[in-house]
Amino acid sequence: MSSSATVYGDISPRTAAFAVAKLLKRGVPFLIIEKFGQVFVMPDKSTKVAKFRRYNALALANVPLVEGVTPAGKKVSVTDVTATLDQYGDYTSFTDVIQDTHEDPFLSAVTEVLGEQAAQTMEKVRYDIIKAGTNVFYTNGSSRTDVNTPITLTTLRKATRALKRQNAVHITSVVSSTPDFRTEPVEAAFIALVHPDVENDIRNLTGYVATKQYGTVTPWQNEIGAVEDVRFLRSTIFQAFPDAGAATSTMISTTGTVSDVYPILVVAKDAYAVVPLKGADSMTIMVVNPKASSGDPLGQRGTAGWKVMHTAVILNDAWMVRIEAAATN
Repeated sequence: MSSSATVYGDISPRTAAFAVAKLLKRGVPFLIIEKFGQVFVMPDKSTKVAKFRRYNALALANVPLVEGVTPAGKKVSVTDVTATLDQYGDYTSFTDVIQDTHEDPFLSAVTEVLGEQAAQTMEKVRYDIIKAGTNVFYTNGSSRTDVNTPITLTTLRKATRALKRQNAVHITSVVSSTPDFRTEPVEAAFIALVHPDVENDIRNLTGYVATKQYGTVTPWQNEIGAVEDVRFLRSTIFQAFPDAGAATSTMISTTGTVSDVYPILVVAKDAYAVVPLKGADSMTIMVVNPKASSGDPLGQRGTAGWKVMHTAVILNDAWMVRIEAAATN
């Protein structure tokens, strides 16, 4: 997540910097998806469409060469994936309680709340895009409407086997929680994104390792633990499909009759990408001070808000698996 240090309405740079820092601190814990995808930073004043080009693997050259005969050779093929950025944002109004001369408690509180809203909005938009992949396994049955059992080790192994069959590789670096999108190395693993309702079923899987048992590996914020070569992270953003499964009396259900179905996204390296408009300026923070508001004769009302241009895109469906499972009640 990132923010602008130069565009901030009509308050001073010092007060604006204070507001930005509070927003970032509140919002960063919600930005899980950003860590594990490619990040393509769109330059300012450029197109709204980002293009990703994948050079497809060549067939093996496992036929011996004939002496003196030049082989036919192979042509490299490419797959282009595009993503169009959209703008999102919101604001809140308030009366003349903010002052430009000190770090007002109200400004501190409202920017924290806006930071949480902004981060959750970005995460939800990204999640809705990447969860729509077509590579799916069900814990039972052959469709979503059949599902009424929790995740099992067998299903998890089917998912990771499918990734490995497509030569998907473990994630070995993540995007750090800073505006410049630096990467940092991590222990190699596939990453699974889950809702907290699924956490108990994850912990009950054979071979589950709690984060406190990682030893020298540092767990991420919101990490549940690991099973074999999959590390699980939870967020309430990763919501279930309510009442989408089969009849149940033991699984979580919105109406109490059929199970809610929880998508568990197991992702490999380069499975998807997130596209902010431009690095450190991808989010604009605006605070309009009531005492300087040009549209208010008595300077009684002001606003605080944010806006951002961003999107996400699936780069390779084969490198991401969606497990659909019920959650034990």
